[in-house]
Amino acid sequence: MSASPDRLGALSENPTRVQAVLWDMDGTLVDTEPYWIEAETELVLQFGGVWTDELGRGLVGNALPVSAVVLQEAGVDLGVREIIDHLLRAVVAKVRHEIPWRPGARELLKQLNEAGVPTALVTMSETILAEEVVRSLPARSFSFMITGDMVEHGKPNPEPYQRAFDKLAAADPGLDKSRVVALEDSVPGATSAQAAGLVTVAIPHVVEVPDHPGRYRWESLAGKALADLDLLLEQDVVNTPGAGRSA
Repeated sequence: MSASPDRLGALSENPTRVQAVLWDMDGTLVDTEPYWIEAETELVLQFGGVWTDELGRGLVGNALPVSAVVLQEAGVDLGVREIIDHLLRAVVAKVRHEIPWRPGARELLKQLNEAGVPTALVTMSETILAEEVVRSLPARSFSFMITGDMVEHGKPNPEPYQRAFDKLAAADPGLDKSRVVALEDSVPGATSAQAAGLVTVAIPHVVEVPDHPGRYRWESLAGKALADLDLLLEQDVVNTPGAGRSA
């Protein structure tokens, strides 16, 4: 559900209200990181290499071409595109069998939609996987998607989040980065969102996301609501740059 022009105008006029929320997918909206790690492990073992959960966790949040190069270094004798396609097929198959939603994610997304707050999915997974996930949500849950195959530079580069912001801003010229929240579960993702100038909330899951100046941290989305996102903006008004924030 996209916000109407009137709704966007109302959001722009209230300086303590969130104007838009950008969502990471793997690890934030859905608990698919174990699917990726399993697919990586199976592929490396197929080529006689050695892979561990720790190595897999080190790839969480990265652009798929970056992960593919690491897998090549671990012994996978395939091209980058072949590796990406193999991993995508494996993860898509698992998602079609079961989508493991992260606690509180769908509930918060539903509330944002009902309140008319624009949302977009910003993921380094490619369109084929993102569509499988979005298809299981109510229609128009996201205004649009920015996926790994749509950008030249993936996370931690700011390009994915900057592109999402630019697309939203084309519909709402009053959009302000200080009032757009990005929800992320990894260091590359949080780094990308912060580099794009967005209010960034880290929700660590498979990997730890250290505190960082100007970045908020939630332990979970369970029980979180639009009011909690609005509170971040209020805190930004009184907080000065410094240690990482918990909220």
